[in-house]
Amino acid sequence: MNNLSLFLTCVAIWSTTWLAITFQLGTVAPEASVGYRFLIAALLIAAWCRLRGLPLTLTPRQHGALALMGVAMYGVSYVFVYHAERFLVSGLVAVGYSAGPLLAMFGMRLFFGQPITARMTAGSLMGIAGIVLVFWPEFGRLGAGTNSDAANAAPGALFTLLAVLLSMTGGLLAHRNHTRRLSGLPTMAWSMGYGGLAALAIALALGRPLAFDGSPGYVLSLLYLAVLGSVVTFAAWLKLLERIGPARASYVGVMVPIVALIVSTLFEGLAWSLLMALGMAISVGGNVLVLGRPSGKARP
Repeated sequence: MNNLSLFLTCVAIWSTTWLAITFQLGTVAPEASVGYRFLIAALLIAAWCRLRGLPLTLTPRQHGALALMGVAMYGVSYVFVYHAERFLVSGLVAVGYSAGPLLAMFGMRLFFGQPITARMTAGSLMGIAGIVLVFWPEFGRLGAGTNSDAANAAPGALFTLLAVLLSMTGGLLAHRNHTRRLSGLPTMAWSMGYGGLAALAIALALGRPLAFDGSPGYVLSLLYLAVLGSVVTFAAWLKLLERIGPARASYVGVMVPIVALIVSTLFEGLAWSLLMALGMAISVGGNVLVLGRPSGKARP
């Protein structure tokens, strides 16, 4: 798949996972649901590796690097996402991830010495500005809400911020692993497995019961999140990360809330506004600016 196909795959699927997560909230603790999701995904990828003859044996040092990445990217960060959606609507949680590209650029500059180009900065700022315009009416209602609304908004915003920071950290760790030739499906199976085990360990440490909900809504959403939302999209995203770096790959997080608006319009009757349309146009323009190849010398 070329870069555009990988990018569109991530955006199309991840934009619907925010809605699917809402079906996971209820009788099962969020930590347990995250653990089930990524352990199922890890087992599926490991089975595929066995079928294709891909080696799953790694050194202890490699296991340590993948465990660190898996706990950040798949485990704790998604526990925070699930908890954030207990307090905020899924669209507001998704908008938090629009800060991913900017944070990834600073992270790459800080830890890997990668220069921050004016093009990437301008495109990311456009994307974030567009997302803010899209959700400005929601922010306005949140700010003018009741005390109960404010009480829900505060922990939701905190969980979202922590999820974004850990997700960005996981992306930087994945980039470091790639530079050490530690990438591919076997490494994804191990890192997802470590992330799932970390989520279950958090559940046990907090005294959460490892229950399971057999209802169709829970089971189908779990399978959707595990197979498409985890196996397919993370395989595509990690390949995209290898090719274009975490700062530009993280721009998936800017476009996902835009497509999530369309999903909400089709399935939840979301009413569009002028600010929403304007914000969507600005964000798409920023997306083109960041992902478009600069004129002049070709990039590898």
